[in-house]
Amino acid sequence: MLPVKRFVEFIEQNRLFTPACKILAAVSGGMDSVLMAHLLKAAGYNFAIAHCNFTMRGADADADELFTRELSKTLGVNYYATRFATKQYADENKLSVQMAARDLRYQWFQQLSSQHGFDTIALAHHQNDTIETILLNLTRGTGIAGMHGILPKNGNLTRPMLFLSRDEIQSIITTEGLTYVEDASNASVKYARNKLRHLVVPVLKELNPNLEATFENNLRNFRDMELLLDMHVKQITEELLSVQGDELRINIERVNSLVPKRLLLYKLLQPYGFTESIVDDLIPALNKHAGRSFKSPGYLLVVDREELIITPLSHKPQEAVSINQKDKSVDGMDYRMHILHDDSPLIIKDNPMAVSVDADKLVYPLTVRGWQQGDSFKPLGMRTRQKLSDFFIHQKVPLHAKNHIPLLINGNGDIVWIGGYRLHDDYKVSNTTKKVTIFELYKI
Repeated sequence: MLPVKRFVEFIEQNRLFTPACKILAAVSGGMDSVLMAHLLKAAGYNFAIAHCNFTMRGADADADELFTRELSKTLGVNYYATRFATKQYADENKLSVQMAARDLRYQWFQQLSSQHGFDTIALAHHQNDTIETILLNLTRGTGIAGMHGILPKNGNLTRPMLFLSRDEIQSIITTEGLTYVEDASNASVKYARNKLRHLVVPVLKELNPNLEATFENNLRNFRDMELLLDMHVKQITEELLSVQGDELRINIERVNSLVPKRLLLYKLLQPYGFTESIVDDLIPALNKHAGRSFKSPGYLLVVDREELIITPLSHKPQEAVSINQKDKSVDGMDYRMHILHDDSPLIIKDNPMAVSVDADKLVYPLTVRGWQQGDSFKPLGMRTRQKLSDFFIHQKVPLHAKNHIPLLINGNGDIVWIGGYRLHDDYKVSNTTKKVTIFELYKI
C-alpha cells in the first residue's frame, strides 16, 4: 500500500506545498521519482511531469524519455521533456558533466515554472541522498551549514520524499508492482557519490543498521544548532557592525572578545565574500598590523588602529581630470569641483572641502587625480616637504580612504591642495596676493 498518509503529513509538517499549488515534478524514470509521481497522484495534488534527456547514454536515455512520457499518460498529467547537449555545455563552461547536468536541469525547471505558472518544483531526494551529501561535504570540508544535509524546502524547490529511505522505496515499489527504469551509471563507482553509496554507506550500515534514522535525528540537531548560531550571529552583527556612509566598521576590541572568535568572525564577514582562509590570515593581524588589507571579490577590508573597515571595491577607473582656466566645474575622483575666480584675497575658513589659492601661482591646465606612490608636498604652516604617505598616517587616514582623496595638481607638478585636508604652503593667500581662485568639492 502506498504510504500516502505519511507523504501528506511530511508535506504539511514542512509546509512544502498545499493542495491548491501547481507542482512541477522532476521525474527521471528511476524508482525514487516514479514513486513520487504515484504518491502525488494518489494524494490528489495538481502536478505535471518534467523529464530531462541529457543525451549522454544514447538509446538508454531515449528509452527513459519514452518511459516517463507513457507514465504521464497513465497518470493523466501534463508532460514536459527537453534534451540537452550536456557534454558540449560542460566543455564550454569548464564544468564536470555532473555539474553541467545539474545546472542545465535546474535552469530548465525554473524556466518551465515561470512560463507555466508552477508554484513549486518537486524533487525526489530521499534520506540516503542526504546521508551521501553530508558525507561528501565532510570529505571535502564544510561548516555547520554543510551538516544539515538536503533541506526539505529551498526557495521553490521542495523534496517531499525525504521521509523515506532507499530500502523503503525499493520495498514499496516491489510490493506495489510499480515499473521504473534503472540508470546503469548508478551502479558505477566512477563518481564520488556512487562510491559512497556502494562502498561506504553499506559498511556504516553494518555498524548501525538504523543508519537512516540516526542520521535523520542528527540532522534535526544540526539544523537546530544552525538556527541558534544564525540567531547569535544576527545579534552580534547588530551589536558590532556600524555603518558610516558606504563603510562598515567593526571594533577590534569587540572582535577579540568573541568566543569562539574564528567561527563568529567568519560568520560576520561571510556575507561580504570573505573566506575562512582569509579569516585565518586576518586574526593574527588584528593587534599587530594596522594598515593591512584583505580583499574579497566585492569588498576591501582594512585593519585600522581600532577598527576593521569594510568598503565596496570600486570598479570605476579613477582617471585624472584636467582643469582649464575658463572651467567653472569639473567631475573627478567621485567629486564635483567648483572653481570661482575672485579679485579679492578671500580666505575660506571652517570648510575643509573648500580652499582659497593665490591665483597668480597657478599654471594651467591644472589636474585632479588620486594619490600616487612618491607624492610629496609642503603642508600649510611647514617649511619642509612631507611625503603624502606620512601625511596620511599623521592625519590617521585609513589605508582604503587615501586612494579616494582628490588631489589638485598645478601645471608645474606641485600638489596644490589635498582635497578636504591641507593646502600647499607656497599657494596660500598672503599680503601680496592680488586675486584668488576658490576650489570647492562636493561628493557625487
